Amino acid sequence: MASPYPQFIIPGILFGVVCTGRFRIVAALAVPDMLVTTHLEMTDPAQFRPAFVDDPRAQIIPMQKPDVTFYKFLYSEVGRVWRWRDRLVMPEEELHAAISRPGISIYVLVIDGVPAGYVELANEGDDTEIAYFGLRPEYIGCGYGKHLLSYGISKAWEDGAKRVWVHTCNLDGPNALDNYMKRGLSIYHIDEKPMPQRYAV
Repeated sequence: MASPYPQFIIPGILFGVVCTGRFRIVAALAVPDMLVTTHLEMTDPAQFRPAFVDDPRAQIIPMQKPDVTFYKFLYSEVGRVWRWRDRLVMPEEELHAAISRPGISIYVLVIDGVPAGYVELANEGDDTEIAYFGLRPEYIGCGYGKHLLSYGISKAWEDGAKRVWVHTCNLDGPNALDNYMKRGLSIYHIDEKPMPQRYAV
């Protein structure tokens, strides 16, 4: 299957990568005309292929109290290169309700005491969605993405899910789809629609 990602990038931002001490460019993809959304699922724990990293600096901590300010920090930092905007424009009361509702679990990856990313699970009945997942740009390329995703999938199964699913699109990081598939999620649907204006600017 051809990649939904365009083969060019726009100028990026220079970040220090914490696991190497070096600097590199993290660049968002140029905005395509169409939004391509890929839906993936896992229907049996036997399909799960975890990939944890052995790093004593890494901890994953549940967000036990809904904190809108901290959540918006995580969301904006993880999504700033990838044009995450939906929850930044939500009224604070609406966002608080969204992250407080039953079935929502948020787990924060912390490296050396510093928030590095998060995974948000949304359980409804037998299904658990990986609703949001990602790393701050400084922590990409260290193996923490597969570690955090593995943790999120593991928690979904531990908490009684019968199906774990996620959707990703061609505005997400170019390694996102590959990471999902390597952990054992399989594509079951792809849809396309004109790029919404809020992502095009």
